[in-house]
Amino acid sequence: MKELLYTFLKDFFATSKLNRLPESYGGGRIFSKPLIGIANGDDPIFEKFKEVAAPRHMTPAEMWIASDCPEAPNLASQLRIISVVCPFSNHIREESMKAKIMPAEIYSIGRNYANAFKIDVMKQLIQFFQEKGFQATAGMLSEAFDIYSGFLSTWSERHIAFAAGLGTFSLHEGFISEVGCNIRLCSVITNAPLEATPRNSDDPYANCLFYAKGTCRECEKKCPGDAIDENGHDKLKCWTYGRKVEAEMNARLGSILKPHWRRVRGEYKEQKPPVGCAFCQYDVPCMDKNPMASEN
Repeated sequence: MKELLYTFLKDFFATSKLNRLPESYGGGRIFSKPLIGIANGDDPIFEKFKEVAAPRHMTPAEMWIASDCPEAPNLASQLRIISVVCPFSNHIREESMKAKIMPAEIYSIGRNYANAFKIDVMKQLIQFFQEKGFQATAGMLSEAFDIYSGFLSTWSERHIAFAAGLGTFSLHEGFISEVGCNIRLCSVITNAPLEATPRNSDDPYANCLFYAKGTCRECEKKCPGDAIDENGHDKLKCWTYGRKVEAEMNARLGSILKPHWRRVRGEYKEQKPPVGCAFCQYDVPCMDKNPMASEN
C-alpha cells in the first residue's frame, strides 16, 4: 500500500490546481514531488516530544481519540503517522535567492497559497485511507490542535517528520530533509498497517553542518532579522522581523493573497495572510539537499 500511497500523492501534487501560482506569476507549481515517511504510533519518541517540543504536545493515540476516532485495545501500536515533505519548486527557489531585505514576491505568494494546498493534501489522504476501509485523521485539522504560550502547539509537523525518519533539525530551527530545508510539512494519522520508515539517526541535528562539523552558519549570515547565532534561533526576533515582512508584502500583494484562519488559545481567529520570510533557507548548503547525506 505504501507504493500506492506515494503514487497517489505524487499525482495529486502534479495535478492539483491549489499547487499552482497565479497566471500573472507564471502559473507554475508551488511544490515539486513530495517525500513521505511513516512512523509507528507506539514509538517512544512521541512521549519525548512532551519534553522537547511542548508540554501539551499530543501523542498520535491522544490526537486520534481527541479527533473522535474509535478507540481500541493497544491503540498506539495500530496507528501509523504519515509525514509529507512538500519541497518548493526550483523556480521559486531561484527567484528567492536574488532577494535581500524582503522576500521575492513569488515566494510570498507560494508560501501563502501553500496553506490551502497542505489542508487539501491532508483531506485527500484521509479520503484515500477511508476509501480503502481504514480510518484517518490529521493533527492540524483536529479541534484538538492549538497554539498556546506564543510559539508552542499541540502538534508539531517538524517533530512528526523527525519521528518518521525524514530528516533532522538545524541551527535555524528549520527541518533538513533529503531534499533540503526549503519545504513545508503536513501529516495524517491512520490505522492502515503501513511499514514504518527507519530513522537514520536519533541525533536531532545530524543533518546540520554547524552541529555536525562546527562549520557553515550560512543561515546566520542570510537572516536580515539577526535572529540566528551560534546559540540557535531566536523565535521572538524572527517573529518581529516576520511582522515587518508581513506588513510590506500584504500591502504589495494583498489583493491576490488568500485569507488564513488559525486556532489560537482554543478559538479560530482570522489572521493576516501569511507570507513567510525564509531567508535562512535560501542560498544555503541545506536549501535543496541534506549536506550531510554522504556521511550519514
